[in-house]
Amino acid sequence: MGIFERFYADLMVRSPDWMVIWFQVLLGVLALALLFSLFRIEARAIQLGVLMGFLMMIVIYGQFGFTRILSVGHVLFWTPTLFYMLSLQGTAGVAKTWFGRWLWPACAVMFVSLAFNYYQLANYLFGARGPIEMLG
Repeated sequence: MGIFERFYADLMVRSPDWMVIWFQVLLGVLALALLFSLFRIEARAIQLGVLMGFLMMIVIYGQFGFTRILSVGHVLFWTPTLFYMLSLQGTAGVAKTWFGRWLWPACAVMFVSLAFNYYQLANYLFGARGPIEMLG
């Protein structure tokens, strides 16, 4: 079984139902960056930040397993990505476009996810270093 399959299996087994649903909502909203990236360079930058955060999580997962340190991937790459997304709000080239309308829910789901990631990272730094077991 490859690392992606192990990560997904851990996510499904060790996470409560609400987190699995949240993960799918997050993935669904942010996946629309793929569509917008065909036409918007800004969407390509967002897509790169999302992808780098995910890849960093997989690398960390390979080293530490399903622990709270996984949050580092999102914190390091999604924080600047979110600030970039927020900086695009209301600009002339983005306002009143489908891309601009998508940015609002994309920023919202990324913000909520990052709040959770910062919380998990703080827990890790304060000593909660064991495997994540049913967070919910």
